[in-house]
Amino acid sequence: MPEKRFTGQVAIVTGAARGIGEAIATRFVAEGAKVLLVDLLRDVADTATRLGQKSLVCDVVARGAGETIAQAALAAFGRIDILVNNAGIGGSKRLADSDDALIERLIDTNLSAVLRVTREISPHLPRPGGRIVNVSSTFGLAGYPGTTAYAVAKAGVAQFTRQLAGELGPDGIRVNAVAPGVIQTPMTIAHRENPFYMRVVVEPIPLERMGEPADVAGPVAFLASDDAAFVTGVVLPVDGGYLAARHGKL
Repeated sequence: MPEKRFTGQVAIVTGAARGIGEAIATRFVAEGAKVLLVDLLRDVADTATRLGQKSLVCDVVARGAGETIAQAALAAFGRIDILVNNAGIGGSKRLADSDDALIERLIDTNLSAVLRVTREISPHLPRPGGRIVNVSSTFGLAGYPGTTAYAVAKAGVAQFTRQLAGELGPDGIRVNAVAPGVIQTPMTIAHRENPFYMRVVVEPIPLERMGEPADVAGPVAFLASDDAAFVTGVVLPVDGGYLAARHGKL
């Protein structure tokens, strides 16, 4: 069983109905935290009920979403210690095939909403002691054809993490990110059905497997814990070694 590193603390996890967000919320609960699970999908209520926690159906893109989320957490638990910005969408294409609506939807959901939600929730975090963990992507750290707007947004999340670590560090708030590689979630099903993707992204992974949502939840919990008390501004790849040493089969 995980160590109870978050007893008495409150975490907000966006995009928590399923996949990586559900796994992160599950890990925090296992370690003693109270969690507000936030998602656009109404399934988030079922996930929260199973975990014995609170949920909020909310579109993070909506103006004022961050304050709405903050007030829901404060009403439920009386405090906010940790914010995990996990909500995001896929469906990116090559730039030539991306119309304005697709570009705006991907950038607004995967980047702009992260900035706005964080701006509105961060004033409610303790000073010192608040923690923010963002979810970027290996596609935001290295190029992969056909994911242009998504990759640019996730690269923005990585830089936002570094920028905000500098801005909030003097207040005693730590800001870090994880950059997942290929994780088996509903959002990656289409990629995993693409032979080219499997050949150039999955097969070269040194650990020779795709990740599971729990593989991301552990590093997120570490970055949010006191075990990482002197860690801020880090974007941690969680990719089975893909970025460090991807290779073909020998």
